[in-house]
Amino acid sequence: MSELVARTGRSQQRYKDGCRLVAGCIPFKYCDGNGTSDNDVEVLMINSPSGRGLLFPKGGWENDETVEEAAKRESLEEAGVRGDLVHFFGDYIFKSKTLQDEFSPEGMCKAAMFALLVTEELESWPEQSIRQRSWLTISKAKECCMYPWMRVALEEGFSKWHADQILSNSKEENHLILPDSTPDQI
Repeated sequence: MSELVARTGRSQQRYKDGCRLVAGCIPFKYCDGNGTSDNDVEVLMINSPSGRGLLFPKGGWENDETVEEAAKRESLEEAGVRGDLVHFFGDYIFKSKTLQDEFSPEGMCKAAMFALLVTEELESWPEQSIRQRSWLTISKAKECCMYPWMRVALEEGFSKWHADQILSNSKEENHLILPDSTPDQI
């Protein structure tokens, strides 16, 4: 049983322009390699409580926390992982199928999504009785992703950022550094 407790209710929920504000993460880890290809990284997905598919941890951003704190809290509550936020992908608009209320009558949500480099995977966490974790390759995660907007965050956010990281690391590794000298002295 987890000592941590998941937050519930909507009393502290943030709203803006008719949208419920949400924060989430694409948790990831490096596998056998050094992160220089898509095969060297896995992303963590969790099942939907309805059992209809896989998704990334996300949930309401509350009044007493920053968006970054909310994203990390949701990853801890829903997926049982802690880590470092290493990149903000952007905001993604989607319509909730179940959560319309007086502040968001259309059920519109705006999700701030981040990359979370996982540093700790807990043995017990608040929602472990209703959630199962699955570590997947990026290509498998694209296939299994339940929501189109999350697939876009994975493809255009995470995958693009990861490819840029690979390119940047490759350039740094191949950069030739010469001692202080002018071309005429070489």
